[in-house]
Amino acid sequence: MTAATHSSLFPQAPDSADAVLEGLDPEQREVATALHGPVCVLAGAGTGKTRAITHRIAYGVRAGILQPSSVLAVTFTNRAAGEMRGRLRQLGAQGVQARTFHSAALRQLQFFWPKAIGGSLPRLVDRKIQLVADAAAACRVRLDRGELRDVTAEIEWSKVTQTVPADYPLAAVKAGREAPRDPAEIAQIYSVYEDLKRDRAVIDFEDVLLLTVAVLQDRHDIADQVRAQYQHFVVDEYQDVSPLQQRLLELWLGDRDSLCVVGDASQTIYSFTGATPDHLLDFRIRHPGATVVKLVRDYRSTPQVVRLANGLLAQASGRAADHRLELISQRPAGPEPVYTEYADEPAEAEGAARRIRELIAAGVPAAEIAVLFRTNSQSEAYEQALADAGVSYQLRGAERFFDRPEVRKAGVALRAAARFGGNDALLDDTVDLPSQVRAVLSGEGWTTEPPAGSGAVRERWESLAALVNLAHDVSAARPAATLADFVAELDERANAQHAPTVQGVTLASLHSAKGLEWDAVFLVGVAEGMMPITYAKTDEQVEEERRLLYVGVTRARERLHVSWSLSRTPGGRPNRRPSHFLDGLRPGSTGTVGRGSGAGGGGVERGFTGGPVAVPRRTQRSPARCRVCGRTLTDAGEMKLMRCDGCPSDMDEGLYERLREWRADQARLSGQPAFCVFTDRTLMAIAESAPDDDRELARIPGVGMRKLNRYGADVLAICAGQEPRGGTETE
Repeated sequence: MTAATHSSLFPQAPDSADAVLEGLDPEQREVATALHGPVCVLAGAGTGKTRAITHRIAYGVRAGILQPSSVLAVTFTNRAAGEMRGRLRQLGAQGVQARTFHSAALRQLQFFWPKAIGGSLPRLVDRKIQLVADAAAACRVRLDRGELRDVTAEIEWSKVTQTVPADYPLAAVKAGREAPRDPAEIAQIYSVYEDLKRDRAVIDFEDVLLLTVAVLQDRHDIADQVRAQYQHFVVDEYQDVSPLQQRLLELWLGDRDSLCVVGDASQTIYSFTGATPDHLLDFRIRHPGATVVKLVRDYRSTPQVVRLANGLLAQASGRAADHRLELISQRPAGPEPVYTEYADEPAEAEGAARRIRELIAAGVPAAEIAVLFRTNSQSEAYEQALADAGVSYQLRGAERFFDRPEVRKAGVALRAAARFGGNDALLDDTVDLPSQVRAVLSGEGWTTEPPAGSGAVRERWESLAALVNLAHDVSAARPAATLADFVAELDERANAQHAPTVQGVTLASLHSAKGLEWDAVFLVGVAEGMMPITYAKTDEQVEEERRLLYVGVTRARERLHVSWSLSRTPGGRPNRRPSHFLDGLRPGSTGTVGRGSGAGGGGVERGFTGGPVAVPRRTQRSPARCRVCGRTLTDAGEMKLMRCDGCPSDMDEGLYERLREWRADQARLSGQPAFCVFTDRTLMAIAESAPDDDRELARIPGVGMRKLNRYGADVLAICAGQEPRGGTETE
């Protein structure tokens, strides 16, 4: 199992800002150098979006345009945030905050709670399901295990969509949700659940976001303090943001436009949790001046895999389909996808296990093979089939790597050896980091050869072997690394839940496979009733199932096996048929492929104000140069003025003073610092250019759409020698 972007273990950081840009393709370079104003990156699967945005941040930091401590990059999983931090560190951009929405909000909430509320922040509960069970019991409602899980999910959805208990029944109907119980019952359980939390002085995961939003909305002084800290925002997987996360982002941003979002509407697969691609698709409406960059060069998958992925989306409908990206593979040709029909589910599992064993015998590492299914309940048959075939496996979504007993014991042993290694006889004959790690772990059960068979003993060995392999990776990247360095690497990975690779076939649901990739992928159970799932009733629900299959297809680098079975059990009625998503794509099937090109190929669209949205065009952005001496500018302040600090200014001093007086009045009226209206540099740039209309004013760095709408009329009046109308326009 590997992340969709490869390991961040590099020997050394680039030696300059320009070196950060080396190796990027033209569109990725556009992302990396678009450091001003709102930026939207539409990134198809496998197109190197993480590479593009981490190089963007690193380039801005290394060029002196962005201060590391002023950048906040947010994503959706601890693993992704940890990987981003590692990449930034290796690119020489230490100090940048890369966190999930929840960890960033929790950090702020813990810091500001004593000031905003007083006392200590209530305890955060890891699992809310017991509280929901207690609330149901108080309401005299009996829930079985499945219903309890589903009601808990409904409460989570309500909170991230900012739906209060009384509004749940109507909101659920409007959203087309299939409530697991009577909506009025769920609303009652939800209400009592909130009461129980207050009585027990605890908060849940969603409360972290809700309370942070409340504090930032109610306390302008705290909001100003947060905005003074963070000046520049990057949001990964933007198609997955919920309304609550979007509201938090807006409060972080304030009236500024230094925002870069990255996403792909065709990978929206979490709408059941409240995620919506609307924020991504409406970005140009909210930010007409935005730069939009499309990444379509697929570096992950072969042309054969990409052709199937494009074919799936070509048959799609709905708003996300209208904005689909046509991927272009950058890899050499590979084998065609294999489609196999089986008589029943056990035969399908045995067939997959047999092919997997053949691949491993042919030299494909087990860790580079995955079996992906629609529901977790399907995993049992594949666990049994792989065990019978003598193939080790790991179940993604099961116990987390760093929580495994053998890993925790190994960590204690390694930490002790790092502290007292000079007195440890085990390390007497060791010469480098890998041999030290092998020596320590040999006392915990690691051997040079794996134990025979499968089961718990083999799984423990696989965990320890993953630590040994990681030691080799660290040593290759940093030859002078010590055992203490290795322990620090483990601690950082544990905090980020960035597990090392375990040498076993991965079994995972399609949802949990998002963000990962393998050399060979087996998509199993691709039959009507399972893909799309039976309870997908509406057109939008069916389209989300298609997107889920698209995500599964695009996890494969080289080999893709797609299979289905005609019946559930041996001897059962063969009344199943392959998923209609494959019609016209698999050999021997009929169907219509092709609906138009959606969002089309890669390139850049630059926004402007006062007219229609710019027509897509491919272009290269020139570096900013001083308009007096022609020198390339890298300082943010100089780039605002479009001249070097030392070059002569043609600023209208009288205009500059009138603008400063007007700014002071605006700051007083709005109760905020003067620099929040416009900075001195921006006022100087306005006074030097004396713009005549909205379009000229909007071109000045530091004047975003919000400030243009709010202050533009006043500024243009002052530039024309007229009196401003006074006051501020309501946003």
